[in-house]
Amino acid sequence: MMPTLRLTHIQFTQLQPMTWCATAQVSEYPRLKHQDLWGKSLGRPIDHATCIGTDEWYKRSWQYRIPPDDLSVRDIARAQRQRQRQGVRLLLQQFLDKLALSDTLDESAFPYRLVKSGHYVCFSHTGGKSKAVNKLLSSIVTVVISPHRPIGVDVEVNNVAWHVAKRFYSDNEIMILQSLPVIQRDTIAKLLWQIKESFIKIHQYKLAQGLGIDYSYLIDDLIDASREPSALTVITDHKSPYQIAILSIQQTVVIF
Repeated sequence: MMPTLRLTHIQFTQLQPMTWCATAQVSEYPRLKHQDLWGKSLGRPIDHATCIGTDEWYKRSWQYRIPPDDLSVRDIARAQRQRQRQGVRLLLQQFLDKLALSDTLDESAFPYRLVKSGHYVCFSHTGGKSKAVNKLLSSIVTVVISPHRPIGVDVEVNNVAWHVAKRFYSDNEIMILQSLPVIQRDTIAKLLWQIKESFIKIHQYKLAQGLGIDYSYLIDDLIDASREPSALTVITDHKSPYQIAILSIQQTVVIF
C-alpha cells in the first residue's frame, strides 16, 4: 500500500493558447508503525505490551526511526519510482480538471497522448530522498500538455557534473563552456542537459545519441536568459520548428 501523497506549490504556466505546463512538489509522510516509534527516555521501541499513560506519552520526546536493514537500495529506488509515478498522475488529473478536459492518458505508446482529445502529454520528475527521516519525502513533478505536436520537458534541481558533460556534450559545446566562468558554465551546462533530455523525449533518441547532439548555437541565448532570469523566458530554436521555454523558478525546461 502506497503512502498518501499530497501536491503543494502547484503552478500552471500557459505557453501557447492550448499548451500548458504544470509543476508541483509531491510529498509523503512515511507510514508509521508502532514498533518504529522510539521513546528517547525508554531507549527501545514500543511493543504491544507497553502501556503508557496519556500524561507520560506527551511528556516524552518521540522520534521516527526507519530500521536500517528493512529497506534495500533496490526497495528504496522502487518506492521512489512508485511515488513519482503516482505524483505525476495526481498532477495530471488536477491539470485536466483545470483545463476542463474529461479525458484519460493512453500509455500504450510514445509519445503519450490523451485518449479522447489526442493531446500530447509529457512528464518529468526529480528524485526525493530526505537525509532526515522525520522530514517529508518530496520530489518535483512536471506535466506538459499540447494539442499541436509532441513536446518535451525536463526538471532538474542539481547541476550536471562537469566530467559527465565532457563525456557526452559535443566538442563545440565543451569549447564554449570551458571559456565561461565556472558558475556560468554550470548554469548553461544544466540548461543544455535539460534541452537535450527534452528533445530525447520528443524524438525518442537513444540517450547517448540525444546527449551528443550539438546545441552550441543556443548557448548565447541561454547566457542572455541566465543573466536576467525571469519566471518564463522563451527562446526560438532556429534549427527546428520548436521553441524553448525556461521556467527558472520551477527549474524546468519545456520544448514546445
